[in-house]
Amino acid sequence: MKNRKILILLLCSVIAVLALISSGCTKTNKNVPQDSSSQPPTAKPAHEAITVPEVKSIRITDMTGREIILEGPVTRVVALTPSDCEILYAVGAGETLVGRGEFCDYPQDVLDVPVVQSGVNTNLEQIISLKPQVLLMNTMAQTEEQVEALEAAGIKVVVSEAYNIEEVYDSVSMIGTLMNREAEAKAVIASMKETFAEVSAKAEDFGGKTIYFEVSPLEYGLWTAGSGTFMNEIAEMIGLKNCFAEVTGWGEISEEQVLERNPDYILTVAMYFGEGPKPEEEIMSRKGWENVNAVKYGAILNLRNNELSRPSPRLADGARMLFDFINNSDVK
Repeated sequence: MKNRKILILLLCSVIAVLALISSGCTKTNKNVPQDSSSQPPTAKPAHEAITVPEVKSIRITDMTGREIILEGPVTRVVALTPSDCEILYAVGAGETLVGRGEFCDYPQDVLDVPVVQSGVNTNLEQIISLKPQVLLMNTMAQTEEQVEALEAAGIKVVVSEAYNIEEVYDSVSMIGTLMNREAEAKAVIASMKETFAEVSAKAEDFGGKTIYFEVSPLEYGLWTAGSGTFMNEIAEMIGLKNCFAEVTGWGEISEEQVLERNPDYILTVAMYFGEGPKPEEEIMSRKGWENVNAVKYGAILNLRNNELSRPSPRLADGARMLFDFINNSDVK
């Protein structure tokens, strides 16, 4: 059971965009109710004062093309996906969160927000009990029936979803408009673009060197990032070739395929909980992998804090960290 929950969190934080491994896999959050009969989380009082810019009405188009109109400022939000929580804090609207999905863990302040079940186990009663004006979620965490039930309870459902960097900008902009934080959202996007430009300007000709993105570890079946993903875009930005660029989106691959393509670098986003070998050590110890260039030269980077696995503003930090690692490696 523990391993299964770890798998669920790993795949969830890595791909809030995958139906199969939709955003979820780590250790169990003690605040997460284990079944639908659990008591709902304690809601913030509806009268609690939150300072937000004054606004009469808000009109946005979410990532599915649905037009949404709200009256008055948004002061109570439930966000089910980690990337949406991060964006809310990035644009200065973190204090409006009254509920979060169980895998939302950044920034630190979000851990004080009540937890609701999300994903395939989205608990509508918990969400409704928190009295949010808006629910932020992705397409993996919703059904038409759920949306109808939530909107019948007076909650506006807004879908935020991003597969590539441009769509991350769109998500930041949309949430900025929703929260009446357009200026802050523009500043976040500008900062991301500036960092990406700096990384791109430093990029070198790495002589056709390749990288393999390990989204899910061998124990649970290998998954990787292919074309059309923010990971692939960042590889190209740095000057590397994704050795699985022919894969569209996020796809399952075999161990034999990795060995055959012999990547020069490996980036893993597996999480580590202080027990057993670290993710990079586990890869180094795999039988039959000793002749893989990345293993021979120890060119394995583990970004376990989700800098490159969530469609959030921290992708810019992840790009810089990956570039610095590649630039300082000894791969021949």
